[in-house]
Amino acid sequence: MTYTASPAVLADALRAHFARVILPLWRGPGFNPALQLPYEALGGPPFQPLPPVRYRAMACARQLFVFSQAGDSQHAHTLFDALQRHFADHQHGGWLYSVDAHGTALDTTKDLYTHAFVVFACAEYFARFGNAVALTVLQHTSGLIESRFAAPGGLFHAALDAALTPLPGMPLQNPLMHLTEAWLAAHDATRDSAFEHALSRLGHALARTFVHVPSGCIAELPVGSANNRLEPGHQFEWFWLVRQAGTRLAGTGLDTALEQAFDFAQQHGVDPVTGGVCAALDETGNKLDDTQRIWAQSEYLRALACRGDAAAQTRLPQQIERFRSRFLLEHGWIECRAATGEIIRTEMPSTTPYHLATAYAALPG
Repeated sequence: MTYTASPAVLADALRAHFARVILPLWRGPGFNPALQLPYEALGGPPFQPLPPVRYRAMACARQLFVFSQAGDSQHAHTLFDALQRHFADHQHGGWLYSVDAHGTALDTTKDLYTHAFVVFACAEYFARFGNAVALTVLQHTSGLIESRFAAPGGLFHAALDAALTPLPGMPLQNPLMHLTEAWLAAHDATRDSAFEHALSRLGHALARTFVHVPSGCIAELPVGSANNRLEPGHQFEWFWLVRQAGTRLAGTGLDTALEQAFDFAQQHGVDPVTGGVCAALDETGNKLDDTQRIWAQSEYLRALACRGDAAAQTRLPQQIERFRSRFLLEHGWIECRAATGEIIRTEMPSTTPYHLATAYAALPG
């Protein structure tokens, strides 16, 4: 099918839906005014928060990023204050993983994923509004990551206990990807060369440990681990990050690997009929999980937008329309579909708008 509308026009429609539908959901029914935190998820319609069991620091940080990027200073200030009030561990340092429904500490684990998102969100918040406290939080959290999460080989532990002692387990790709994202944002916001040096060291460590050479893909576990998997959505996410990094990851080999990984993920992980991106492949390209989650679809859009070649530019408008028709609703979005099209997850998590916001920002317009 030939699309007469340009990618920019199609992308503007996605951004208009985000401003008209998504943001109001999380200022309104998705926000707990008593705790001043986003609920974990909304059901609906009618839009009601799912019964709260916990509130995560990572979810609060993602929403802080979203509303900072949107220029909503009032809601961003509220979220930044709530992040510090509920999740900062003043006894040991770092950030609690979660609090319970009443705002009391629930999971005191210090995980790298959460700390990376605190850095990422504070970078955007500082860049948009110049909040000096956010800059201090960014710098302190990044310093804690480097000093307390450090693992052999230039990598970082996935999790520490409450007292900042490493927990058993190997380094994991996903938190390291978001740490890369966080340090890129921190460097963009501060121009501090320390973040450039940290990115270079981490990029070399990632290339040595996680790149699956036959496919170019960045694996979920260190290469050679049992039950490893390749996630197409993460290949597209990494592709965009490495393109954005430019010279800051020069010499690591990640740029060449991710060019190959893009092709591998597109060939084996994208349904040629629906455009749906599956959840996971094995190292030969066979599907391990054909669930189609909205975040993976949005990362494919972002990767196509920055690929730059003729094939990607031809595919982009069709893929935007497939995404819109399969995953966006007048009142919200569909979180997960089966490969056969059935909706298999009906709630809308508070963490998903971050994926939509970052993807839409990368599209033409």
